[in-house]
Amino acid sequence: MTVRTVDKGAFLRRLRKLHGWLGLWGAALGLLFGITGFLLNHRQVMKIPAMQMHESQFQLAIQQPVLPDPQAFGRWAQQGLHLRHAPYKAGVESPKPVIWQGVTVPQPVRLKAEFHLPQVSYTTEYVMGNSFVSVRQQEVNTLGLLMRLHKGVGMNTGWVLLIDSLAGAMVTLSITGILLWTRMRRSRLTLAGLGLGSMGLAVFFALQSM
Repeated sequence: MTVRTVDKGAFLRRLRKLHGWLGLWGAALGLLFGITGFLLNHRQVMKIPAMQMHESQFQLAIQQPVLPDPQAFGRWAQQGLHLRHAPYKAGVESPKPVIWQGVTVPQPVRLKAEFHLPQVSYTTEYVMGNSFVSVRQQEVNTLGLLMRLHKGVGMNTGWVLLIDSLAGAMVTLSITGILLWTRMRRSRLTLAGLGLGSMGLAVFFALQSM
């Protein structure tokens, strides 16, 4: 009995330390998302300029023909725009022929590639046979940048992993918090298990009914 009590006490002390450090990490990231969420939620009261998007278009000259390969075109557009980010989406589009005055006119193949950065997006399009690539650039203001950061739009893998660490910390905090509340007592563990099981079933049936 004594050994079991000591082991349980040591486990709870380690669990409390883990809970505290994860709480500190979650609080730091939660503060960042809380501030951006607060600004977005009260942008009208605080008279923050509404999200605005400035759109412009330009062309990139092509020195040699481009093959109908969306991945190769995406790499070409990335180099042409001097971007470090790989294309968010790259694809090929084969439009249906158009009937003009009773004559079927075939339409050229189009290659497209999209790039999304925190404050700017690029949509590139190349029509097979042209000597240029059309580029549409969309820049957002400060509020748009906050919204993109909050949603993770255009962010790199490091930012995604950072958000995943916050999600993992919240899940672990919930588990350690429940274990600390139960103090590893069988009656409280049973009660917590029943409560979580009931909540899980409620969520499951709610999703099934949607």
